[in-house]
Amino acid sequence: MSKALLKSTGIVSAMTSLSRVSGFIRDMLYAQLFGAGAGTDAFFVAFRIPNFLRRLFAEGAFSQAFVPVFSEYQTQHQQAELRELVDQVTGTLGAILLLITALGVLAAPLLILLFAPGFSSDAGKYQLTVDMLRITFPYLLFISLTALAGGVLNSCGRFAIPAVTPVLLNLTMIAAALWLAPHMEKPVMGLAWGVFIAGVVQLGFQIPFLRQIKLLPRPRWGWASAGVQQVLKLMLPAVFGSSVAQVNLLIDTLLASFLVSGSVSWLYYSDRLVEFPLGIFGVALGTVILPKLSRHHASAETAHFSQTLDWALRWALLIGVPATVALVILAGPMLAALFQYGEFDAHDVAMSTRSLMAFALGLVAFMLIKVLAPGFYARKDTRSPVKYGIIAMGANTAMTLIFIWPLAHAGLALSTSLAAFLNAG
Repeated sequence: MSKALLKSTGIVSAMTSLSRVSGFIRDMLYAQLFGAGAGTDAFFVAFRIPNFLRRLFAEGAFSQAFVPVFSEYQTQHQQAELRELVDQVTGTLGAILLLITALGVLAAPLLILLFAPGFSSDAGKYQLTVDMLRITFPYLLFISLTALAGGVLNSCGRFAIPAVTPVLLNLTMIAAALWLAPHMEKPVMGLAWGVFIAGVVQLGFQIPFLRQIKLLPRPRWGWASAGVQQVLKLMLPAVFGSSVAQVNLLIDTLLASFLVSGSVSWLYYSDRLVEFPLGIFGVALGTVILPKLSRHHASAETAHFSQTLDWALRWALLIGVPATVALVILAGPMLAALFQYGEFDAHDVAMSTRSLMAFALGLVAFMLIKVLAPGFYARKDTRSPVKYGIIAMGANTAMTLIFIWPLAHAGLALSTSLAAFLNAG
């Protein structure tokens, strides 16, 4: 069992590595072409809002609710019933997402006031962010459907395809920065269009592989069906349980909008470095064990369930501890080597180093959460993570108000890390 899990994790890690490397190339290009200022602050906020909702619903609550139900249908139902589940979940999710997307585009000015209220003091920066959000928000629709396709493929053991799909996001955004942005009146707007185009490309990439496994959806409305209701019942509390880290990050963005210009960008670049080991190993472990744990639970294989979870926890600690030490010690040199080009100067590196060291302290906790959460969701227990999440979120808010004064943007990162340990514990 452990060899098969390690092989699957290795495949996901390798594909995720490609995604992270291409993501770093993208961010290096952004730093060189656009630096860290009002324009990049506006883009990162406009991208973070749909990205937050993506992680919350698509990669977070939805996948953790859908995969256990899908695995149960795989184990206990006929193929026709499994296809019907996929069709109805796709149709229902798609309709809901269309409505949310339309509301998000219309309410863009209010969303910016909510998520980056500090921007309201600069009319130009505020309007630029609103314009960008109206372009980037539909990304939520495309990437959520992509995540649904990925959940189906992962549950069928096709881990490589969903893992490599994010590379297309980075390649599309790189192309937009190089060839689209220079032709626009405001070059930074090209980045927003890159996000929109990338969403379409990622969804289209999954379709042939769904056809190969004979599970290409024929979307149908199925709100009242037993399978959809089971997914929704698990999803509602899972939204909060899986959102703690993302909500904490949004709180950081909100408060950073009141700090000096560049603070949002410094937090973004430092968070990206922490996301590298977290995505390659933490997310890979969680992605691989969730279908396995769900099948063990559906088949009442308690011993195998425990063995799988223990295996993942050991690997999370084995990788997380040395990665934390490396990020803390090498924060400055890594940031300088990756991003100190063009408009991104030594001052930006120094400021980003402070927040990177603070974020790095929470890496082990972030990885443990990625492993422990699937253990709850595989058993269809979506309430326990909610309880821990409420405590962690309250603690993060309190610590943020304390640390932001002496440590500025680094205090926001430190609060997020400390709250993650509380959540993991």
